[in-house]
Amino acid sequence: MGVMTQHFSILPSPNVAPASYSLPGTFPDSESCWNAVRRRDRAYNGRFWFSVKTTGVYCLPSCAARPALRKNVAFHASPEAAEVAGFRPCKRCKPRDWQIEAGLSRPVAKACTLFDADNGDTSPSLTAVARKVGLSASALSKRFLAELGVSPRDWLVARKRERFRKALRDGEKVSEALYGAGFGSPSRVYETSNKALGMTPATYAKGGAGAHIDFTTVDSDYGRVLVAATQKGIAAVFLGDDDRSLERDLKRDFPAANLQRNDAALGEWVKGVLARLYGRKPSALDAPDVPLDIVGTAFQWKVWKALTEIPPGQTLTYGEIAARIGEPSAARAVGRACATNQAAGVIPCHRAVGANGRLNGYRWGLARKERLLAGEQQRRTA
Repeated sequence: MGVMTQHFSILPSPNVAPASYSLPGTFPDSESCWNAVRRRDRAYNGRFWFSVKTTGVYCLPSCAARPALRKNVAFHASPEAAEVAGFRPCKRCKPRDWQIEAGLSRPVAKACTLFDADNGDTSPSLTAVARKVGLSASALSKRFLAELGVSPRDWLVARKRERFRKALRDGEKVSEALYGAGFGSPSRVYETSNKALGMTPATYAKGGAGAHIDFTTVDSDYGRVLVAATQKGIAAVFLGDDDRSLERDLKRDFPAANLQRNDAALGEWVKGVLARLYGRKPSALDAPDVPLDIVGTAFQWKVWKALTEIPPGQTLTYGEIAARIGEPSAARAVGRACATNQAAGVIPCHRAVGANGRLNGYRWGLARKERLLAGEQQRRTA
């Protein structure tokens, strides 16, 4: 798949605890979070949690409780982060049960909990977990693929990597971190270090020394655009209202990298990004003018490729995209793959809509998603 499969990890902030069971993704900006809370948008459940200073509780974005004032609301990357800040879980929306709220069936949600409860060298067997949730091993595997887009084995590997990263961020030695995460030998970690960290474990433990990202910002019809890239390709395309917030988001997503503004170096790639943002060029994932250096699972890449094949100005539902990639029951997993997209416009997740055709779940704001589609439609008919 060429340069688009290079594994430069989107590194989580060392100051924010990872969500208990979330797959790799991005923490939305504050404007998107607040708009999701106002809409009680279930599409954002599991992507962030919000707390209310006056009540002392934290909730899911979809919580049906009485709306709070914006000045009293804060956003958190996980239940743990909210609790460390002194908030308790809401009894109404039960924010620690976000998997079920996000649409996972109870057997899959329970299986995630059972798999995650074991931190030792030996992972619980699929057969044993399946028996406890009332399914056969094959049936549970099919449920995982349909609802999460990954197999139970891949989910366990992702959880090990997450525990490994967290242990290194907490200051543990590499040897202690790898065995504590459940890796049986150091070789297994170094063999997969690119997927797990984007660099060797020792480099990651030192704060990501050596990882370099250039970035620039430009104006567009949809606000300011930030384009960031490694030597291998584009690592991020963010949309926003001002440079300061965009740069803050970049630092949050790549806290250990050496970030440097370099307008001249990215000029040609920026032209390619804008051409796709305006729907003037097909969004080919292996295009030489927009090579990508973004981590994704095989399932995510299938979804992202399908998104690039949707003509500008047109939309498909998550279910229709799932059918196109040969996973007709994986509509929810398609939605999650869209939510993890780091390259706005290049990977046109704005062309994915809910089952009823409504626009939902866009990191850079629904108003911007609507304008992107309207602009594409206008240029098609001009």
